[in-house]
Amino acid sequence: MKSFILAAAMSIGFMASAQAEEPFTYAFDGSFEDATFAVENAIVGQGLVIDYVSHVGDMLNRTGEDVGSEAMIFKNADIFLFCSAVISRQVMEKDPMNITHCPYGIFVMETDNGVTIGHRDYPDGSMQAVENLMQQIVAEAVGN
Repeated sequence: MKSFILAAAMSIGFMASAQAEEPFTYAFDGSFEDATFAVENAIVGQGLVIDYVSHVGDMLNRTGEDVGSEAMIFKNADIFLFCSAVISRQVMEKDPMNITHCPYGIFVMETDNGVTIGHRDYPDGSMQAVENLMQQIVAEAVGN
């Protein structure tokens, strides 16, 4: 029972620290489809493979009624998940616990306010190489 309580407390601590960081977000001047295409091309252009695309917006829209909500959070929202063997090895050699950040994700979302591309803010220090990669990919996708 003590192990369960400790694990639960640690999970809550990790969630609280993860929620404390604001993601990096960038407005995209174009459609959701153009933004997802730009993100996909920027990831692949870095020589990376997209492992999975999570269609979060579709899931939330599909399940809203089932969970008693009529709120439409996103018009569209996808998360592109991928990893870099080179950078992942680099950051995990510095700290094996950096495994908790892999795979890396870039999101594209569309709301009434427009289309946004972004990624989480990774911890300072040993995860800086990942954050640099994410910023390069997003900068390319938004046209900077």
